[in-house]
Amino acid sequence: MDPLKQKFKEKASALATEIKSMLKEHGSMKVDEVVLSQVYGGARGVKMMVWETSQLDPIEGIRFRGYSIPELKEVLPKGPDGKEPLPEGLFWLMLVGEVPTEAEVEWLAKEWASRSTIPAHTKELLNNLPKTTHPMTQFILGITSLQNDSIFAKRYNEGMNKKEYWESTYEDTMNLIAKLPGIAAHIYRKTYHNDEHIEADNNLDWAANFAHMLGMNHPDFKHLMRLYLTIHADHEGGNASAHTVHLVGSTLSDPYLSFAAGMGSLAGPLHGLANQEVIKWIFEMLEKLGTKTPSKEQIADYVNETLNAGKVVPGYGHAVLRRPDPRFVAQKVYAEEYIHDDDIVNVVWNIFDVVPEILKGLGKVKNPWPNVDAHSGALLVHYGMTEYSFYTVLFGVSRALGVLAAQCWSRALGLPLERPKSLTTEWIKNYVKENA
Repeated sequence: MDPLKQKFKEKASALATEIKSMLKEHGSMKVDEVVLSQVYGGARGVKMMVWETSQLDPIEGIRFRGYSIPELKEVLPKGPDGKEPLPEGLFWLMLVGEVPTEAEVEWLAKEWASRSTIPAHTKELLNNLPKTTHPMTQFILGITSLQNDSIFAKRYNEGMNKKEYWESTYEDTMNLIAKLPGIAAHIYRKTYHNDEHIEADNNLDWAANFAHMLGMNHPDFKHLMRLYLTIHADHEGGNASAHTVHLVGSTLSDPYLSFAAGMGSLAGPLHGLANQEVIKWIFEMLEKLGTKTPSKEQIADYVNETLNAGKVVPGYGHAVLRRPDPRFVAQKVYAEEYIHDDDIVNVVWNIFDVVPEILKGLGKVKNPWPNVDAHSGALLVHYGMTEYSFYTVLFGVSRALGVLAAQCWSRALGLPLERPKSLTTEWIKNYVKENA
């Protein structure tokens, strides 16, 4: 058994025993109350699921196994000749709750490289799609095509014991994560670069190899990918894509089908597609203003024009956070170190100076601060990746780390089919009438 798999087995067994004891003693303890506005408001804030890999605080932002993003940048092993953390290290941390050594991260990078070959039928499927097919649609279809090789599905059909669900889930997770950069790069090169594909270099780490296969040759782009794939990896379990993966997985759908479903959720404009919407909005603003370097006054006028048209300013606001997103801050810090005097980056920073005060002035915006999507597109444009319809695919590659680590935990802990109770408005009206 590989070292990560063995460590996960030990951690999961110990936690499962602890949970069983806790439920026996405290199973009837109330942890939350639900009010009517939450019932109609998308279950916002309702404590209703277990997610081991990360937790989101409204003030401090995301913590991965207790570590903030600045702390992660300090403790996780770094890429060669760079200061950015390796995503392999974050996956290890999320899966077993321990910061890995450099040797452990090196082992994981090699392990993923050994599992990274894309099946011929997947490439054929992607090649047969029209180039006009949205990259996220291609990504979902590519993931789904891999399901043919699901170890979980095969072993379940053979009649595996439920105590063994975690093991085949782990194997599927490792295989899927290993292949995602290759699938994403294939889509990118097919759609935007005339099918001029670039072979993998398995001597590189996971993120650097991804950058290589994309054809993004600027040496700093590898650093960006390490950071990007780390900070987008997870955002607790209640966000739409994570929750979708959890829900579908709770039916005992295998990791391929679960993750593909989650990517359908990520593709929505209110979720992962927002990174595409941000840079699109910025480009439209620059075109209308007729300048690449608009003043803060010009930006403010355009923001107000957007709001007056009944639209939102993409990249601003978050369902939970009440401070600037630490992921936005991490990207700003990156840009301050690696990028100097770039027009599009400067525009993003000027928007940051302008938008929060305008949104505060509306008097009804709980969070006027930027989220992760407000900055990521500008960094990609700086390095020459201007095809913003592809950006959510990058997000998806990263998000696999968290949601699939969490699915391993769901199967190891034997979490049940998720099945909340729904209500009709008629029932609610009667309840209100009887209890008001």
